[in-house]
Amino acid sequence: MPPLPSFHWPGWSGERPHPAEPVRHGTIVDCAVYVDGQRLWDQCTYKNALTEVRERRDGFVWLGLLEPGRDLMADVAETFGLHSLAAEDAVQAHQRPKLERYDDILFLVLRTVQYLEHELNSVAEIVDTGEIMVFAGPDFVITVRHGDHSGLAGVRKALEAEPSQLSLGSSSVLHAVADHVVDSYMAVTAAIEEDVDAMEEEVFTPANKLQIEAIYQLKREVVELRRAVKPLQLPLQVLTHDTTLPLPKEIRRYLRDVTDHHTAVTEQIIDFNESLSALINAALAKVSVQQNTDMRKISAYAAMAAVPTMIAGIYGMNFEFMPELEEHYAYPIVIGVMVLLCAVLYVNFHRNKWL
Repeated sequence: MPPLPSFHWPGWSGERPHPAEPVRHGTIVDCAVYVDGQRLWDQCTYKNALTEVRERRDGFVWLGLLEPGRDLMADVAETFGLHSLAAEDAVQAHQRPKLERYDDILFLVLRTVQYLEHELNSVAEIVDTGEIMVFAGPDFVITVRHGDHSGLAGVRKALEAEPSQLSLGSSSVLHAVADHVVDSYMAVTAAIEEDVDAMEEEVFTPANKLQIEAIYQLKREVVELRRAVKPLQLPLQVLTHDTTLPLPKEIRRYLRDVTDHHTAVTEQIIDFNESLSALINAALAKVSVQQNTDMRKISAYAAMAAVPTMIAGIYGMNFEFMPELEEHYAYPIVIGVMVLLCAVLYVNFHRNKWL
């Protein structure tokens, strides 16, 4: 197929944001029309883009927003016919992963996660979360992002490189976003798995200096990860199995693969939680054993110190009639007895592994 001609609608500068420039919050990140899997490269206002698509009766608009304000989102909702409740959710964010249907428009909420590098034996944030919301209609798809790490530029570029995928319509973007988010789940769980393995090695290494607080912090981060990942299971199942939804059969097949990956990630996160609970118990038991060992050593040394203390205390009473006071070798004999008794106690304690 020959490349589609470029269009330029009034009301838009025609310039795409430079990749090196940070995108301001509350802005339109990208807007384009796709027909037969090909992009009309010149950007446009979303109103003119939607008008063009509906006049053609072919293709769809992909509008990308970053943390839109109420005014912008209200105008977008009016232009594309979005329900006010869904538009409000897109502004407020902090939504639980869910799938809602408003007539022929699907509204999918996904939580994004990012792994933060940290020291193993430190109490620091490990998982950063954000959100992506997707409105998928018959001739448009709107992606709303919350969080600096949830960029979709790579997803758009990958889709544009596969016109056959984009030709399936706006639902192809919904699948691509879901697949991208679940892939990020897999990357984060792989990084956390390395942390869990390293902590296991530290806990069971003699004379380690791993703090229980670090294990507990990682467990809290795993719980936060589970809250972001696990609720997506039901929306993915509905997208895969509910044949009444306006999704092509081919997209359902792709979504089944996403669902399988998501299930594997969820099971792995549950394993992390159980492993960290066991590690906390093991670390506490190790601390308790170490305390008992220290107490035995202290008791052994106290017993050894009690013998010369008792003898010296007796001879320090200064009574006139005491045994061996008049003997010439009384002093070295008493000292020798003290040393001998302490040596006998030391040998016995060492034999019983108290020292």
